[in-house]
Amino acid sequence: MSSIEEFEAERARLVRLAAGLLDDRAESEDMVQQAWLRFHGNATVIDNVPAWLTVVTTRLCLDRLRSKVPQPIEPADQADSGVEGDPADQVVLADTVGVALQVVLERLSPTERVAFVLHDTFGVDFGTIAATLAVSSAAARKLASRARTKVATATAEGTAADWQVVDAFLAAARGGNFARLLHLLAPGVVVTADAEAIAAGTPARVEGREEVAAMFDGAAKAALPVFLEGRPGAAWFQHGQPRVAFDFTVARGVVHAITFRAQQDVLASLTRRVAAQRR
Repeated sequence: MSSIEEFEAERARLVRLAAGLLDDRAESEDMVQQAWLRFHGNATVIDNVPAWLTVVTTRLCLDRLRSKVPQPIEPADQADSGVEGDPADQVVLADTVGVALQVVLERLSPTERVAFVLHDTFGVDFGTIAATLAVSSAAARKLASRARTKVATATAEGTAADWQVVDAFLAAARGGNFARLLHLLAPGVVVTADAEAIAAGTPARVEGREEVAAMFDGAAKAALPVFLEGRPGAAWFQHGQPRVAFDFTVARGVVHAITFRAQQDVLASLTRRVAAQRR
């Protein structure tokens, strides 16, 4: 396999990773392109291409984050508890963080953000995170733990309203923010469709957080916010007419189900709403 083929096999994953860190699709593609330039000059001496590209792309994103928001010098976290019960070893909070993550990410230091997103969203091991941040594994673990505590605190302050979750989901889909989509979806999320929607071209069924996030990543650009039977939802419009409605089931600040509906009586009952409009 040539170096170009090796890189292209990783490109989509790297863009998603960078977008999760930077919250900007265009910037993430720029970081991945810079990673390619570095990889192209070193490809023959790299043993583990995916790991090398993960580290380089993350470091580029970290530099970009630091350049945007100057941070005070963080305490050296070389000493971590490392004991049983460390929050970094507990179940990931992704089934409850939802919209809270959007606000909290902006409050995290660059290193906290990197540790949290890499580990909790993309499942990167702490050894790799430590190498990326040039800290010990214990320090990387502590950074993720600290970030997770901030997210949990924000979540405990109040669950987002359903309309906030729906609008955040649509924004993440349009912007191609795979990481944010993941955090807005429940682990067992399922997408289904009625017969009319399937006939219009929607999939009959998609299950799982990563599968649903991948389906909506960069999509829903023609979807507009609506009320569907009194619930906040969305609909795909063509020539000013609704063609398929997105019926969301939201609980505890995350999406548990989306049903594509295209029955004429359902479409006729839709009412447009302004994004971020309270019910």
